[in-house]
Amino acid sequence: MKIAFVASEAIPYAKTGGLADVVGALPISLRQLGLNVTVFLPRYKGIKGTLCDRISIEMGEKYDIKVYKDDDFYFIDYPNFFNRDGLYGTEKGDFSDNCERFTLFSKVVSQLILKASYDIVHCHDWQTGLIPLYLKLGKSSARSIFTIHNLGYQGRFPAQKFPILGLDNGYFTPESIEYYGDINFLKAGILYSDVVTTVSQNYAQEIQTPEMGFGLDGVLRTRQASLIGIVNGIDYGRWNPETDDLIYNKYADFRGKQKNRQRLMDECGLKGTRPLIGMVSRIAGQKGFDILVKAFDSIIDMGFNVIILGSGDESFQKKLTTFSTVHPQRVSVNIKFDNKLAHRIYAGSDFFLMPSRYEPCGLGQLISLRYGTIPIVRHTGGLADTITDYDPVSAKGNGFIFTEYSSKHLITALSRSMMAYNCRDAFEKLSEKCMTINFSWGESAKKYVQLYKNTRLSGTEE
Repeated sequence: MKIAFVASEAIPYAKTGGLADVVGALPISLRQLGLNVTVFLPRYKGIKGTLCDRISIEMGEKYDIKVYKDDDFYFIDYPNFFNRDGLYGTEKGDFSDNCERFTLFSKVVSQLILKASYDIVHCHDWQTGLIPLYLKLGKSSARSIFTIHNLGYQGRFPAQKFPILGLDNGYFTPESIEYYGDINFLKAGILYSDVVTTVSQNYAQEIQTPEMGFGLDGVLRTRQASLIGIVNGIDYGRWNPETDDLIYNKYADFRGKQKNRQRLMDECGLKGTRPLIGMVSRIAGQKGFDILVKAFDSIIDMGFNVIILGSGDESFQKKLTTFSTVHPQRVSVNIKFDNKLAHRIYAGSDFFLMPSRYEPCGLGQLISLRYGTIPIVRHTGGLADTITDYDPVSAKGNGFIFTEYSSKHLITALSRSMMAYNCRDAFEKLSEKCMTINFSWGESAKKYVQLYKNTRLSGTEE
């Protein structure tokens, strides 16, 4: 089968979040299973490649676009839109022309696909939401799959920009891509793709509820029969303590892990023998930082050390920085992106904390398992699908879970993890068990291959 992946970011070319990890890693596993996969991305600033095509599109005016190629990646080149320092915006906010930018991207990719002979076009997130509709209008024989990585980001734009899309006015209705007076790119992807997927089974159910549906739960319920969840994997070639060149000491057991723990403590200026909680996260309310800051004094009083790496909401950043100033030997807050430090936090921490309000899949808990760093998570989305609560009597489970979104219940989960930490033999066994749990892309890729086959077959029956 010939598969086209379409996304707004992918490692190693461009990244702001987990979407890039998925689009960079999943095609590799699919190729290993015999599929022919190409990936379409915008040509952002700094991306190299060889010019391979030129194409013109109409979008209120004529746009002349170049297409570049590097291995199995194709890059849509329009410097006025994509040769910028950010992918979607700056610290001050989103780019005001994101509607134009990703409409152009979608139109160009759709034309390229219509000229080729793909079996499946796999689109990712709102930036590609128009493509399933454009392919249907172009009578493409390819079947389309649309994956929602985070329903909270929908690509909503004012109605006056609708003519840019080049669609008949009949598509600007509540039954189509109109959404409370705006254009909604994500809604387009949900309605016009042949299959809708998301990145965990639990999240696929959650987003059909008013509480977690971000206003699109009713639309998603109309696609219930073709809405499925497949848990993301991680790239064990990149995330493997036995081969990781970015950590202090490579290891395959608990004893080797402890060498990394001490080095991490030393590097970050932390003291004592207290259990170490690590976080590598976007610093935002979605990630649970509102309940975390309320619980922080209690966390310190319980006897934990904490190291945090990430950036995001300025108000949370200031509060966290204050904690590190008050407790310099107990708390290390690093407001930045630092890939090497991220690897070292996964390798050197005792626990990895993800108190998310919602989490479509989550990669942090999967990485932490591979490094023997025990997850403490809220029961939501992919966290609920991948982490099971530890029972000290039976020794079953691979982490610590709390359900209610509150500082009180977060503290309760932390107190249980502290008790487990103090039972050293059991804690060592739990850490080493976590290292053996398999969430590789190879397993998830097999599910996608079956989905592609089923989707293709359903198309031939119509």
